Amino acid sequence: MRIRIQDVAAVAAVSIKTVSRVLNNEPNVRDQTRSRVLRAVEDLQYRPNPSARSLAGQRSYVVALVYNNPSLNYLMEIQGGMLEACRANHYNLVLGPVGSGKQRSADIRGLFENFGPDGVVLIPPLTDDAAVLEHLESNDVPFACIAPRNPGMRIGVMMEETHAVLELIERLVAMGHRRIGHIKGPRSHGACQWRHAGYREALRRSGIAYEAELVTQGEFSFESGILGAEKLLGLARPPTAIFAANDDMAAGAIRAAGERGLNVPRDLSVCGFDDTPIARHIYPALTTVRQPTSEMGRLATLELLDRIRTPGAGRMVRVEHMLLFRES
Repeated sequence: MRIRIQDVAAVAAVSIKTVSRVLNNEPNVRDQTRSRVLRAVEDLQYRPNPSARSLAGQRSYVVALVYNNPSLNYLMEIQGGMLEACRANHYNLVLGPVGSGKQRSADIRGLFENFGPDGVVLIPPLTDDAAVLEHLESNDVPFACIAPRNPGMRIGVMMEETHAVLELIERLVAMGHRRIGHIKGPRSHGACQWRHAGYREALRRSGIAYEAELVTQGEFSFESGILGAEKLLGLARPPTAIFAANDDMAAGAIRAAGERGLNVPRDLSVCGFDDTPIARHIYPALTTVRQPTSEMGRLATLELLDRIRTPGAGRMVRVEHMLLFRES
């Protein structure tokens, strides 16, 4: 059974308010009374509810990374950057995975009941989830967004992803490619919409007609990259290059090409996005757009901590991309 503050008050023979004053280390409590309360706390092994501490105006010195089904490589990079910022500022980091639908709201409530974070960092698709944003705003919880679809007045960090993809596809066109396939990321991710927009704009600028059959849906996973590439390579006129919306799917495309006896890059060029570790570890090494993911996690956390310390502080930081042309 969970020990409540009422139980401590009963054992110490004081009011709940007095227990609260002792736990908050407030003055004007007699030493004898303070000792009695602390003894009751120890005997009962009472642990104050983190969310109650937050409501009382106390900081928990915890920030949370809240996410829903991201690429594991992407999540680890974000987490690493956040840890760096947290350690430098004497904060702890907790991970807050949330489900879909009604479960999402329950998971967020559980996060605050268990850890009472001072603020949260959101990654796509939660950066644009109306229910999540409404919950945080209605409860005055500071939050920072990474790659929001509609930055508006948000704080956090983002990159010009449409422009990055536009540059990448234009380079493929300059290499002689005219049939360029695209494996899209999840529909709910704003970043995926930007990347698809960059793909379309590059084709338009190059005078290449957009063909729906050259675009297939992926889910940011290695497996969906295999399936997407198999669909594209099975066309009567398959593409000579494939751009996947993240590195995991691009790695899957390389796998699918190999299983068909195709040589990358001699028979097929493959490009990804993010420059997560798999891009460097797969053979052939992956051509990709480097998104400074770890740095984005660090910067988003710093903006969040500014907002926690000073309400209204913080900004939307923009970071630069880099095209990395490797063997694929």
